[in-house]
Amino acid sequence: MLSFVGPDTARSDAELLAAHVAGDRHAFAELFARHHRRLHGLARRRTRCAEDAADALQDAMLAAHRGAAAFRHDAAVGSWLHRIVLNACLDRLRRAAAQPTIALTDEGSVADRTAEVDTALEVRRALMRLPADQRAAVLAVDMHGYSVADAAALLGVAEGTVKSRRARARVRLSGLLRADAP
Repeated sequence: MLSFVGPDTARSDAELLAAHVAGDRHAFAELFARHHRRLHGLARRRTRCAEDAADALQDAMLAAHRGAAAFRHDAAVGSWLHRIVLNACLDRLRRAAAQPTIALTDEGSVADRTAEVDTALEVRRALMRLPADQRAAVLAVDMHGYSVADAAALLGVAEGTVKSRRARARVRLSGLLRADAP
């Protein structure tokens, strides 16, 4: 006998998550389908690259799938998923910052390219010596082009906190780069 599940009998996000934890193999897929468009849009805005957005969303959904039993029900499931996607995007930004790439062109000499690589390595070493919160703020705004408001949302802090962390990071970076200069 076929049964119709209409809008009046649709399960809530919390019920879907609980069903997933209880072993319902289809509940998480339904929850993901319900939030996919919004979460993908969030990842796309945060990473600014379609491939990174897709990867971050996949990482986030795997984390949510595996960590569903730890959900404390102190927030909406949609908010919880939103936060997991933001964290996955931030992790991608951190990894990208830790492994910067420099495009080499046919223009310029080998010495010019070597100097660019050396400079990039010096900046990377200096960045790695910053406290993590300062490094994240300066990378998000100054290197990845996020607005202060977007960086604040990405990092889960107030805009003023992003501004002060960036200011402290810039002062410290200036000192570190001057100290490392020949």
